[in-house]
Amino acid sequence: ERICPLWPETVMLLKKLLERQPRAPDQRLFVNRYGEPLSASGVRFKLAAYVKAAAETMPTLRARHVTPHAFRHATAVHLISAGVDVTVIRSWLGHVSLDMTNHYARANLETKRKALEKVAVPTTPGGQPSWKRDASVLAWLDTL
Repeated sequence: ERICPLWPETVMLLKKLLERQPRAPDQRLFVNRYGEPLSASGVRFKLAAYVKAAAETMPTLRARHVTPHAFRHATAVHLISAGVDVTVIRSWLGHVSLDMTNHYARANLETKRKALEKVAVPTTPGGQPSWKRDASVLAWLDTL
């Protein structure tokens, strides 16, 4: 059994679900049409149906490979970007080792930018940087 925190919005939606479909405390929240626990393949099936429906209004989704793991991956990357300690994320994801969690820790552009902001700009003895800002170089750097 793994216990993890939920966003307030998630709690609100789960409460609405329980109002529509009451459950005993020992019953599963997510079940298939036979009332059995929703399996991993059942989750993939439901997600594929929702992605297909959403693609009607957002056609770019058709070219995307949307899976439950994509949500897990995106959440891990966002948690790391937000500065959440990697050991907390490891526990949340249920990873046995930090090596698995570190897979998500690849630095993205925003993380790199924040790291640069924490480092002082080297200056000459007069207090001014030894270089001049070049708009074309800055624009090129933004494309990286």
